[in-house]
Amino acid sequence: MLKYEELPECPVGITVQLIGNKWKLLIMRNLLMRPWRFNELRKSLDGVSQKVLTDSLRQMENDGIITRTVYPEVPPRVEYALSELGESMRPILDAMEKFGNDLKLSLK
Repeated sequence: MLKYEELPECPVGITVQLIGNKWKLLIMRNLLMRPWRFNELRKSLDGVSQKVLTDSLRQMENDGIITRTVYPEVPPRVEYALSELGESMRPILDAMEKFGNDLKLSLK
């Protein structure tokens, strides 16, 4: 989990640090719907490499944005879901979705 001392001074900078790349935003978009397994995420994110997805999920887990649940099954099942902190970012992603939809409509 992030520590206060590690955060940028700028509030916008804090948000950018947490979700400021394409893959993290798209992972969050998916996790807003439901928990996902790793391979489901990889298949749904066209162009993401396994390494980038793994690194992004690890960073997001370390930052407290997502949770990783390992089920004691054979073979093991792992699911990723938004944490409470991740859920609190829903309005940000909703605003981005609205902006994208509005822009598409205005360019028709």
